[in-house]
Amino acid sequence: MNIEQSERSQDLQQRLQAFMDEHVLPAEAVHAEQLRAAGDPHHHAPVMEELKAEARRRGLWNLFHPHADIHPSVPGLSNVEYAPLAEIMGRSFLAPEATNCNAPDTGNMEVLTLFGTPEQQERWLHPLLEGEIRSAFAMTEPDVASSDATNISTRIERDGDAYVINGRKWWTTNALHPNLRCFILMGKTDPDADRHRQQSMILVPLDTPGVTVLRNLPVFGFDHTEGHGEVLFENVRVPATNLIAGEGEGFAIAQARLGPGRIHHAMRTIGLAERALELLCVRAQRRTPFGKPIAARANVQDWIADARIEIEMIRLLTMKAAWLMDTVGNKRARTEIAAIKVAAPRVAQEIVDRAMQVHGAGGFTEDFPLAHMYAHARTMRMVDGPDEVHRMQIARDELRRHPVPDAA
Repeated sequence: MNIEQSERSQDLQQRLQAFMDEHVLPAEAVHAEQLRAAGDPHHHAPVMEELKAEARRRGLWNLFHPHADIHPSVPGLSNVEYAPLAEIMGRSFLAPEATNCNAPDTGNMEVLTLFGTPEQQERWLHPLLEGEIRSAFAMTEPDVASSDATNISTRIERDGDAYVINGRKWWTTNALHPNLRCFILMGKTDPDADRHRQQSMILVPLDTPGVTVLRNLPVFGFDHTEGHGEVLFENVRVPATNLIAGEGEGFAIAQARLGPGRIHHAMRTIGLAERALELLCVRAQRRTPFGKPIAARANVQDWIADARIEIEMIRLLTMKAAWLMDTVGNKRARTEIAAIKVAAPRVAQEIVDRAMQVHGAGGFTEDFPLAHMYAHARTMRMVDGPDEVHRMQIARDELRRHPVPDAA
């Protein structure tokens, strides 16, 4: 396994870390104040546009995208090169959008790159790569077990030179973002086909008649700026040319989309865990109950040591998954991708929990980022499939490796 960082990746890491220290982390309080002043949690804070402009000026734009020929700003990094950069971004909730490396746009851009027509790329992909618009991925539904994507019930029916869409989606990230312009929606075009050929994906502009964003879904009480919407599609008519790749290709596209997304989430979660450990250590050395610093307590030292050990473990597992994706492809790396999707949020959640204990009641407030970090880490155990589904896949792969010998 070769996970040595290239010279350009090392250079980008240094430049990205400087951008984080000089601009992103100081902007967190400014961003929060601008949202409060606007009285709207989904307000697009002006500081975000300032960060985006600075990131572009520094050449820290579209770092996630592996296809350098798609846009002049895309460096075309490998997964091994991108992993440390995503980790650095994971230290702040502002960084992914500031660098145009934010989900779900990253996955949608890769879908449009791999499967979009030239016309679809011109209308939607290029503005996304420029950071001019945002997009959403509408797959999860409130009335079905969406961890099994073959369950989805939203209908996409052909009617002449158009498709008509009817259904209800939720947890549609970006649905409340002021710059949202389109959805990539997954629905059924042929309920009678093979279960993995029933689904298709289609582009739905936000302003299409019949599209209604019903509400935002807070996460542990937090109203995220981009929003997680429940969206109703009632007799929504879009041109047949909005279909992506062809009828019956939806499940295959979803698998291609979610693999890189899962490892991106894991990479960023490691950065979150590192920041939580840093906050824990600083607080433990500053607070002095019962005559000595919290950091002098044996149980707290155990927490710190265990955190360092676990972060190094999940980082190495993530790098192995990234290397496999680069060398043998996403399908061959699926066990490692599933493993890191389970392990990274679990480790991060535990470290944040310990950091909250060290902070005392302050850790539950907005005076520190820990409550938000905890909610995010816990949510990551459900995003892009719950832990149980990934464990099931890992177990099945392991059982196939150890078949029961035939009886003599």
